[in-house]
Amino acid sequence: MRTHPSPLSRSTLHRPEVRALLDRLHADARRDVFRFAKKIPTVATSLLQGKRLSEIVAEKGTMKDVYISVSREQGELLYLVARSIGARRIVEFGTSFGISTIYLAAAVKDNGGGVVVGTELDESKHRVATQHLAEAGLGEFADVRLGDALETLRDVPTPVDLVLLDGWKDLYMPVLDLLKPKLRRGAVVLGDNIHTFKKALAPFVERMQSGRDGFVSTTLSLADGFEFAYYEGDGEEAQG
Repeated sequence: MRTHPSPLSRSTLHRPEVRALLDRLHADARRDVFRFAKKIPTVATSLLQGKRLSEIVAEKGTMKDVYISVSREQGELLYLVARSIGARRIVEFGTSFGISTIYLAAAVKDNGGGVVVGTELDESKHRVATQHLAEAGLGEFADVRLGDALETLRDVPTPVDLVLLDGWKDLYMPVLDLLKPKLRRGAVVLGDNIHTFKKALAPFVERMQSGRDGFVSTTLSLADGFEFAYYEGDGEEAQG
């Protein structure tokens, strides 16, 4: 899936400077696949020692220089979903170098304004993501916070229209627990890497698809697997 510009398109994604930046960043991410593969043995060894992914990254900075980004198709889906539901407040767990944030911020801008509240643990990635958003002309539509997501996302205002979970997999559930009371009825929650981390994310998928927690959800076979959940509400949702 790829959106194609028309002479009448007003989408921010079709602005030449935004398209050029995304083309460059996606190309960088594709070249980075082999560097990511080289990190896997280190991560696997630490996991066998009983450490959590988030702990491994915090201790060793294992992935601080590696792109771990959404594909172009996923990014365009993010934009289209956010536009379709009129999202004005989006929360992103795991900003990395800001590729997904650009798609989300473009949607917020085109919806008439709002903010993407992102969070990134690594200082260098946070700095680069902020630079990329400024280069895209979208800095005013993003608030990328530096630090532990369970702290940086505590004061996100309500209601939240859309959540993207794309950080460390052992934190999907705690971050969802933190944000769920802030979701409006009709909000969308998206989770990446469902196939890649099938075992680690099995409890998350079961929760989203169980029908017991206010969500209707399915796993899309897009890139590494994308969980797509609609929040029906369970009586505790935020009021818009």
